[in-house]
Amino acid sequence: MPLLVVPTPIGNMEDITLRALRALREADVIACEDTRRTLKILSRYGIRRPLLSYHAFNEKERAQDLAERLSRGETVALVSDAGTPGISDPGYELIRHSLEAGYEVDVLPGATAVVPALLLSGFPPHPFLFEGFLPKRKGERRRRLEELRAFGGTIVFYLSPHGPGKVLGDILEVLGNRPAVILREISKLHQERIPGDIASLLASLDEVPLKGELVLVTGPAAVTRDISDEDFEEVLLGMLEEGLPEKEVVRRLVEEYGISKNKAKRLLLGKKCEKEAL
Repeated sequence: MPLLVVPTPIGNMEDITLRALRALREADVIACEDTRRTLKILSRYGIRRPLLSYHAFNEKERAQDLAERLSRGETVALVSDAGTPGISDPGYELIRHSLEAGYEVDVLPGATAVVPALLLSGFPPHPFLFEGFLPKRKGERRRRLEELRAFGGTIVFYLSPHGPGKVLGDILEVLGNRPAVILREISKLHQERIPGDIASLLASLDEVPLKGELVLVTGPAAVTRDISDEDFEEVLLGMLEEGLPEKEVVRRLVEEYGISKNKAKRLLLGKKCEKEAL
């Protein structure tokens, strides 16, 4: 019998398909990230099935146990706390192990935050890249962002409500000030769309911290203005001669020429060193 990967609601409890409910009713066992949260869904729809915990801390161990159940002909339904297992939640190890062992695996379509966030952003959906959560460690996060610089389309990020400003700050530094939208609490009672750009969203977080489930969608990178190196140096020199603060010079370079904040700082530093050497 198969492993059934079953999406569950990400907010509104009605965001579950008839097929998903049937799969949960007919499963011999339901592997779930948090038994308490899964019980709420099952109780809502009058479903009573055996539950088995399957989370990030026991994923590899449980994958073997569940594979043995599949080998005995049992039907296993896999769910996460919300959405589709295996994307940003546990599930990949079990799915991979089951496929490699030759067991039947079926992934049901269903609730996800990615598609609603992408379409609600208003940015072009072709091409788009789903990045999910960036690495927690700053160095790893910035290295990953450097890899994303070459991608010119729309990018969907998941943000943790704990310290989203650090992530936005790194995105601004590495990718530049792109148009962006934060979608908060998708499919829930207090769903909210917050448009702007990376810089303005970062500034707003300092004033009003955001809570709940957050999705950040960045629009395509701004097209860099066609300007020769000589003209660019003149523009930069002109800004300095105007007596503009360094932060204002960097801001203008980022917004008007589509370069990253890091590059703008390097150019500014180089020009200042040239002036001081004269």
